[in-house]
Amino acid sequence: MVDYSKWKDIEISDDEDETHPNIDTPSLFRWRHQARLQRMEELQKEREELAKSRETNFKKIQETKDKVSDAEKKGAPNLDDLKTALKELEKEANSLKQKESEFEKKEKVTPWNVDTISHAGFTKTVINAPPSRASEELSEEQKEQRMKKFVKENEKTLKKFGMLRRFDDSKRFLQEQPHLVCEDTANYLVIWCINLEMDGKHDLMEHVAHQCICMQYILELSKQLNVDPRACVSSFFTRIQVAEPEYKNSFNDELDSFKERIRKRAAEKIQEAEEEERKARLGPGGLDPIEVFETLPSALQKCFETQDIPLLQETIAAMPEEEARYHMKRCVDSGLWVPDAKKAEQAEQAEQGDSAATESPEVDTETK
Repeated sequence: MVDYSKWKDIEISDDEDETHPNIDTPSLFRWRHQARLQRMEELQKEREELAKSRETNFKKIQETKDKVSDAEKKGAPNLDDLKTALKELEKEANSLKQKESEFEKKEKVTPWNVDTISHAGFTKTVINAPPSRASEELSEEQKEQRMKKFVKENEKTLKKFGMLRRFDDSKRFLQEQPHLVCEDTANYLVIWCINLEMDGKHDLMEHVAHQCICMQYILELSKQLNVDPRACVSSFFTRIQVAEPEYKNSFNDELDSFKERIRKRAAEKIQEAEEEERKARLGPGGLDPIEVFETLPSALQKCFETQDIPLLQETIAAMPEEEARYHMKRCVDSGLWVPDAKKAEQAEQAEQGDSAATESPEVDTETK
Protein backbone atom coordinates (compact mmCIF):
# COMPACT_ATOMS: atom_id res chain seq x y z
CA MET A 1 0.00 0.00 0.00
CA VAL A 2 1.33 3.43 -0.95
CA ASP A 3 2.19 5.74 1.94
CA TYR A 4 0.93 9.22 1.08
CA SER A 5 1.92 10.79 4.39
CA LYS A 6 5.18 12.14 2.99
CA TRP A 7 3.19 14.42 0.68
CA LYS A 8 1.27 15.94 3.57
CA ASP A 9 3.35 19.12 3.87
CA ILE A 10 4.10 20.93 0.62
CA GLU A 11 5.56 24.42 0.64
CA ILE A 12 4.08 26.82 -1.88
CA SER A 13 6.41 29.23 -3.63
CA ASP A 14 5.54 32.91 -3.34
CA ASP A 15 5.45 34.77 -6.65
CA GLU A 16 6.37 37.99 -4.94
CA ASP A 17 6.92 39.90 -8.15
CA GLU A 18 3.27 39.56 -9.13
CA THR A 19 2.13 42.84 -7.63
CA HIS A 20 -0.05 45.57 -9.10
CA PRO A 21 0.73 49.30 -9.17
CA ASN A 22 -2.87 50.21 -8.34
CA ILE A 23 -2.58 48.59 -4.91
CA ASP A 24 -1.06 51.17 -2.64
CA THR A 25 -0.10 48.51 -0.14
CA PRO A 26 2.35 45.59 0.02
CA SER A 27 1.33 42.68 -2.13
CA LEU A 28 -0.87 40.17 -0.42
CA PHE A 29 1.53 37.45 -1.57
CA ARG A 30 4.34 39.29 0.15
CA TRP A 31 2.27 39.61 3.30
CA ARG A 32 1.59 35.89 3.29
CA HIS A 33 5.22 35.10 2.61
CA GLN A 34 6.42 37.27 5.50
CA ALA A 35 3.89 35.72 7.86
CA ARG A 36 4.99 32.24 6.80
CA LEU A 37 8.67 33.08 7.30
CA GLN A 38 7.89 34.44 10.75
CA ARG A 39 6.09 31.24 11.73
CA MET A 40 8.99 29.15 10.45
CA GLU A 41 11.49 31.31 12.38
CA GLU A 42 9.49 30.86 15.56
CA LEU A 43 9.45 27.08 15.09
CA GLN A 44 13.19 27.06 14.39
CA LYS A 45 13.85 29.15 17.50
CA GLU A 46 11.73 26.83 19.65
CA ARG A 47 13.56 23.80 18.19
CA GLU A 48 16.97 25.33 18.96
CA GLU A 49 15.96 26.27 22.50
CA LEU A 50 14.77 22.74 23.20
CA ALA A 51 17.99 21.27 21.84
CA LYS A 52 20.07 23.68 23.88
CA SER A 53 18.11 22.92 27.06
CA ARG A 54 18.44 19.19 26.46
CA GLU A 55 22.21 19.47 25.94
CA THR A 56 22.65 21.64 29.05
CA ASN A 57 20.57 19.25 31.13
CA PHE A 58 22.56 16.25 29.88
CA LYS A 59 25.86 17.89 30.85
CA LYS A 60 24.58 18.76 34.32
CA ILE A 61 23.38 15.18 34.86
CA GLN A 62 26.78 13.78 33.90
CA GLU A 63 28.58 16.25 36.14
CA THR A 64 26.26 15.53 39.07
CA LYS A 65 26.65 11.77 38.62
CA ASP A 66 30.42 12.18 38.78
CA LYS A 67 30.09 14.25 41.95
CA VAL A 68 27.80 11.64 43.53
CA SER A 69 30.28 8.89 42.66
CA ASP A 70 33.16 10.83 44.21
CA ALA A 71 31.10 11.68 47.28
CA GLU A 72 30.20 8.02 47.81
CA LYS A 73 33.85 7.02 47.64
CA LYS A 74 34.97 9.77 50.05
CA GLY A 75 31.88 9.65 52.29
CA ALA A 76 31.27 13.36 51.78
CA PRO A 77 28.56 14.96 53.97
CA ASN A 78 26.80 16.57 50.97
CA LEU A 79 25.98 13.20 49.35
CA ASP A 80 22.24 13.49 50.05
CA ASP A 81 22.12 16.97 48.55
CA LEU A 82 23.85 15.75 45.42
CA LYS A 83 21.44 12.84 45.04
CA THR A 84 18.49 15.21 45.44
CA ALA A 85 19.92 17.52 42.77
CA LEU A 86 20.42 14.52 40.48
CA LYS A 87 16.78 13.50 40.85
CA GLU A 88 15.66 17.04 40.01
CA LEU A 89 17.81 17.04 36.89
CA GLU A 90 16.39 13.68 35.82
CA LYS A 91 12.86 15.04 36.31
CA GLU A 92 13.83 18.01 34.15
CA ALA A 93 15.15 15.62 31.49
CA ASN A 94 11.81 13.77 31.41
CA SER A 95 10.00 17.09 31.12
CA LEU A 96 12.20 18.09 28.18
CA LYS A 97 11.51 14.77 26.47
CA GLN A 98 7.80 15.41 26.81
CA LYS A 99 8.20 18.91 25.38
CA GLU A 100 10.17 17.52 22.43
CA SER A 101 7.42 14.99 21.80
CA GLU A 102 4.79 17.72 21.84
CA PHE A 103 6.91 19.87 19.55
CA GLU A 104 7.23 17.01 17.03
CA LYS A 105 3.47 16.59 17.03
CA LYS A 106 3.02 20.31 16.45
CA GLU A 107 5.46 20.20 13.55
CA LYS A 108 3.50 17.39 11.93
CA VAL A 109 0.22 19.30 12.01
CA THR A 110 1.67 22.72 11.19
CA PRO A 111 0.95 23.50 7.52
CA TRP A 112 3.86 24.72 5.46
CA ASN A 113 1.40 26.74 3.41
CA VAL A 114 -2.22 27.64 3.28
CA ASP A 115 -3.28 24.62 1.29
CA THR A 116 -1.26 21.55 2.37
CA ILE A 117 -2.93 19.51 -0.30
CA SER A 118 -2.22 17.93 -3.64
CA HIS A 119 -4.97 16.92 -6.07
CA ALA A 120 -8.20 16.29 -4.22
CA GLY A 121 -9.15 12.66 -4.73
CA PHE A 122 -12.82 13.15 -4.06
CA THR A 123 -13.53 15.84 -6.68
CA LYS A 124 -13.92 15.71 -10.45
CA THR A 125 -12.93 19.30 -11.11
CA VAL A 126 -9.38 18.62 -12.31
CA ILE A 127 -9.43 16.09 -15.11
CA ASN A 128 -6.55 14.21 -16.73
CA ALA A 129 -5.10 17.27 -18.46
CA PRO A 130 -5.91 20.39 -16.45
CA PRO A 131 -5.33 23.65 -18.25
CA SER A 132 -1.97 25.20 -17.50
CA ARG A 133 -1.66 28.63 -16.00
CA ALA A 134 -0.98 31.23 -18.62
CA SER A 135 2.41 32.78 -18.05
CA GLU A 136 2.02 36.50 -18.67
CA GLU A 137 5.05 38.74 -18.84
CA LEU A 138 3.44 42.16 -18.69
CA SER A 139 4.98 45.49 -17.90
CA GLU A 140 3.64 47.54 -14.99
CA GLU A 141 1.91 49.87 -17.42
CA GLN A 142 0.23 46.93 -19.19
CA LYS A 143 -0.90 45.49 -15.86
CA GLU A 144 -2.37 48.83 -14.90
CA GLN A 145 -4.25 49.13 -18.18
CA ARG A 146 -5.50 45.55 -17.85
CA MET A 147 -6.69 46.25 -14.32
CA LYS A 148 -8.57 49.41 -15.34
CA LYS A 149 -10.29 47.62 -18.20
CA PHE A 150 -11.17 44.64 -16.03
CA VAL A 151 -12.71 46.81 -13.30
CA LYS A 152 -14.62 48.92 -15.82
CA GLU A 153 -16.17 45.82 -17.38
CA ASN A 154 -16.82 43.84 -14.19
CA GLU A 155 -17.17 46.20 -11.22
CA LYS A 156 -20.83 45.40 -10.57
CA THR A 157 -20.15 41.68 -10.70
CA LEU A 158 -17.08 42.05 -8.47
CA LYS A 159 -19.15 43.86 -5.86
CA LYS A 160 -21.74 41.06 -5.95
CA PHE A 161 -19.02 38.51 -5.25
CA GLY A 162 -17.61 40.67 -2.47
CA MET A 163 -21.01 40.73 -0.75
CA LEU A 164 -21.41 36.94 -0.72
CA ARG A 165 -20.60 34.99 2.44
CA ARG A 166 -21.59 31.32 2.24
CA PHE A 167 -19.00 29.06 0.62
CA ASP A 168 -21.65 27.34 -1.52
CA ASP A 169 -22.85 30.68 -2.89
CA SER A 170 -19.31 31.82 -3.66
CA LYS A 171 -18.49 28.53 -5.36
CA ARG A 172 -21.62 28.67 -7.53
CA PHE A 173 -21.04 32.33 -8.39
CA LEU A 174 -17.44 31.79 -9.52
CA GLN A 175 -18.38 28.73 -11.53
CA GLU A 176 -20.99 30.85 -13.31
CA GLN A 177 -18.53 33.77 -13.68
CA PRO A 178 -15.19 31.97 -14.24
CA HIS A 179 -13.52 35.09 -15.69
CA LEU A 180 -13.51 36.57 -12.18
CA VAL A 181 -11.08 33.91 -10.94
CA CYS A 182 -7.93 35.96 -11.47
CA GLU A 183 -5.44 38.21 -9.72
CA ASP A 184 -7.25 41.38 -10.81
CA THR A 185 -10.25 40.33 -8.71
CA ALA A 186 -8.04 39.87 -5.66
CA ASN A 187 -6.42 43.27 -6.27
CA TYR A 188 -9.80 44.96 -6.61
CA LEU A 189 -11.03 43.40 -3.36
CA VAL A 190 -7.90 44.57 -1.52
CA ILE A 191 -8.43 48.15 -2.73
CA TRP A 192 -12.12 47.98 -1.85
CA CYS A 193 -11.31 46.76 1.66
CA ILE A 194 -8.92 49.67 2.23
CA ASN A 195 -11.48 52.21 0.97
CA LEU A 196 -14.23 50.72 3.15
CA GLU A 197 -12.03 50.91 6.24
CA MET A 198 -11.09 54.53 5.42
CA ASP A 199 -14.80 55.35 5.14
CA GLY A 200 -15.44 53.87 8.58
CA LYS A 201 -17.42 50.88 7.23
CA HIS A 202 -15.57 48.38 9.41
CA ASP A 203 -18.13 45.55 9.37
CA LEU A 204 -18.47 45.68 5.59
CA MET A 205 -14.68 45.68 5.23
CA GLU A 206 -14.48 42.47 7.26
CA HIS A 207 -17.18 40.94 5.08
CA VAL A 208 -15.33 41.71 1.84
CA ALA A 209 -12.01 40.64 3.39
CA HIS A 210 -13.40 37.10 3.76
CA GLN A 211 -14.04 36.94 0.01
CA CYS A 212 -10.61 38.38 -0.74
CA ILE A 213 -8.87 35.63 1.24
CA CYS A 214 -10.96 32.97 -0.53
CA MET A 215 -9.76 34.31 -3.87
CA GLN A 216 -6.15 34.40 -2.68
CA TYR A 217 -6.34 30.78 -1.56
CA ILE A 218 -7.63 29.75 -4.97
CA LEU A 219 -4.83 31.66 -6.72
CA GLU A 220 -2.12 30.15 -4.53
CA LEU A 221 -3.51 26.68 -5.04
CA SER A 222 -3.39 27.18 -8.80
CA LYS A 223 0.27 28.20 -8.56
CA GLN A 224 1.14 25.17 -6.49
CA LEU A 225 -0.57 22.80 -8.92
CA ASN A 226 0.46 24.84 -11.98
CA VAL A 227 -3.08 24.84 -13.37
CA ASP A 228 -5.53 27.51 -14.39
CA PRO A 229 -7.14 29.09 -11.29
CA ARG A 230 -10.59 28.27 -12.65
CA ALA A 231 -9.78 24.59 -12.25
CA CYS A 232 -9.22 25.10 -8.50
CA VAL A 233 -12.55 26.70 -7.55
CA SER A 234 -14.38 23.48 -6.72
CA SER A 235 -11.32 21.95 -5.04
CA PHE A 236 -10.82 24.89 -2.70
CA PHE A 237 -14.43 25.29 -1.59
CA THR A 238 -14.84 21.55 -1.09
CA ARG A 239 -11.60 21.49 0.87
CA ILE A 240 -12.49 24.42 3.15
CA GLN A 241 -15.95 23.02 3.91
CA VAL A 242 -14.71 19.56 4.96
CA ALA A 243 -11.27 20.62 6.18
CA GLU A 244 -9.64 19.46 9.38
CA PRO A 245 -9.37 22.02 12.21
CA GLU A 246 -5.75 22.92 11.34
CA TYR A 247 -6.71 23.99 7.82
CA LYS A 248 -9.69 26.05 8.96
CA ASN A 249 -7.60 27.63 11.73
CA SER A 250 -4.98 28.56 9.14
CA PHE A 251 -7.68 30.18 6.99
CA ASN A 252 -9.12 32.13 9.93
CA ASP A 253 -5.67 33.22 11.13
CA GLU A 254 -4.83 34.52 7.67
CA LEU A 255 -8.18 36.33 7.51
CA ASP A 256 -7.57 38.00 10.89
CA SER A 257 -4.04 39.00 9.85
CA PHE A 258 -5.31 40.41 6.58
CA LYS A 259 -7.98 42.51 8.30
CA GLU A 260 -5.39 43.87 10.71
CA ARG A 261 -3.12 44.83 7.78
CA ILE A 262 -6.06 46.55 6.09
CA ARG A 263 -6.79 48.56 9.23
CA LYS A 264 -3.15 49.58 9.51
CA ARG A 265 -2.87 50.55 5.83
CA ALA A 266 -6.15 52.51 5.94
CA ALA A 267 -4.93 54.45 8.97
CA GLU A 268 -1.67 55.21 7.16
CA LYS A 269 -3.53 56.44 4.05
CA ILE A 270 -5.80 58.66 6.16
CA GLN A 271 -2.76 60.13 7.88
CA GLU A 272 -1.05 60.65 4.52
CA ALA A 273 -4.15 62.36 3.12
CA GLU A 274 -4.40 64.65 6.16
CA GLU A 275 -0.73 65.53 5.84
CA GLU A 276 -1.13 66.29 2.13
CA GLU A 277 -4.16 68.45 2.90
CA ARG A 278 -2.22 70.31 5.58
CA LYS A 279 0.72 70.91 3.23
CA ALA A 280 -1.63 72.16 0.50
CA ARG A 281 -3.08 74.85 2.75
CA LEU A 282 0.24 76.13 4.13
CA GLY A 283 0.73 79.84 3.68
CA PRO A 284 3.70 81.62 2.10
CA GLY A 285 5.60 81.48 5.39
CA GLY A 286 4.99 77.75 5.84
CA LEU A 287 2.37 78.04 8.59
CA ASP A 288 -0.97 76.25 8.68
CA PRO A 289 -3.83 78.81 8.57
CA ILE A 290 -6.10 76.56 10.64
CA GLU A 291 -3.50 76.13 13.36
CA VAL A 292 -2.73 79.85 13.38
CA PHE A 293 -6.42 80.80 13.50
CA GLU A 294 -7.00 78.55 16.52
CA THR A 295 -4.20 80.30 18.45
CA LEU A 296 -5.43 83.84 17.74
CA PRO A 297 -7.18 85.87 20.47
CA SER A 298 -10.97 85.53 20.24
CA ALA A 299 -11.32 89.16 19.13
CA LEU A 300 -9.06 88.56 16.13
CA GLN A 301 -10.81 85.27 15.33
CA LYS A 302 -14.11 87.16 15.13
CA CYS A 303 -12.59 89.64 12.69
CA PHE A 304 -11.42 86.90 10.33
CA GLU A 305 -14.68 84.95 10.63
CA THR A 306 -16.78 87.99 9.68
CA GLN A 307 -14.11 89.42 7.35
CA ASP A 308 -14.86 92.77 8.96
CA ILE A 309 -11.83 94.83 7.95
CA PRO A 310 -12.63 97.98 9.96
CA LEU A 311 -13.15 95.82 13.05
CA LEU A 312 -9.83 94.10 12.34
CA GLN A 313 -8.05 97.44 12.12
CA GLU A 314 -9.64 98.61 15.38
CA THR A 315 -8.72 95.37 17.14
CA ILE A 316 -5.10 95.53 15.99
CA ALA A 317 -4.84 99.18 17.03
CA ALA A 318 -6.15 98.35 20.51
CA MET A 319 -3.59 95.60 21.09
CA PRO A 320 -0.05 96.15 22.41
CA GLU A 321 2.25 96.81 19.46
CA GLU A 322 4.53 93.80 20.03
CA GLU A 323 1.59 91.41 20.42
CA ALA A 324 -0.20 92.82 17.37
CA ARG A 325 2.97 92.53 15.28
CA TYR A 326 3.46 88.89 16.41
CA HIS A 327 -0.08 87.85 15.49
CA MET A 328 -0.15 89.69 12.17
CA LYS A 329 3.17 88.20 11.09
CA ARG A 330 1.80 84.74 11.74
CA CYS A 331 -1.38 85.63 9.85
CA VAL A 332 0.71 86.74 6.86
CA ASP A 333 2.91 83.62 7.00
CA SER A 334 -0.17 81.39 7.07
CA GLY A 335 -2.05 83.25 4.34
CA LEU A 336 -4.88 84.45 6.58
CA TRP A 337 -3.79 88.03 5.84
CA VAL A 338 -2.62 88.94 2.33
CA PRO A 339 -0.62 92.19 2.27
CA ASP A 340 -1.19 94.38 -0.79
CA ALA A 341 -3.85 91.97 -1.94
CA LYS A 342 -5.30 94.36 -4.53
CA LYS A 343 -1.90 95.04 -6.08
CA ALA A 344 -1.16 91.33 -6.21
CA GLU A 345 -4.53 90.72 -7.83
CA GLN A 346 -3.95 93.41 -10.46
CA ALA A 347 -0.49 92.05 -11.24
CA GLU A 348 -1.88 88.56 -11.67
CA GLN A 349 -4.61 89.82 -13.99
CA ALA A 350 -2.06 91.70 -16.05
CA GLU A 351 0.10 88.61 -16.42
CA GLN A 352 -2.83 86.46 -17.49
CA GLY A 353 -4.29 89.14 -19.72
CA ASP A 354 -7.64 88.63 -18.06
CA SER A 355 -9.77 91.67 -17.38
CA ALA A 356 -12.40 89.74 -15.38
CA ALA A 357 -12.40 90.18 -11.60
CA THR A 358 -10.93 87.29 -9.66
CA GLU A 359 -12.16 85.87 -6.40
CA SER A 360 -10.87 87.71 -3.31
CA PRO A 361 -8.51 86.06 -0.81
CA GLU A 362 -9.72 85.16 2.63
CA VAL A 363 -9.03 88.73 3.86
CA ASP A 364 -8.76 90.76 0.67
CA THR A 365 -7.41 94.13 1.67
CA GLU A 366 -4.31 96.21 1.69
CA THR A 367 -2.20 96.46 4.81
CA LYS A 368 -3.11 99.06 7.31
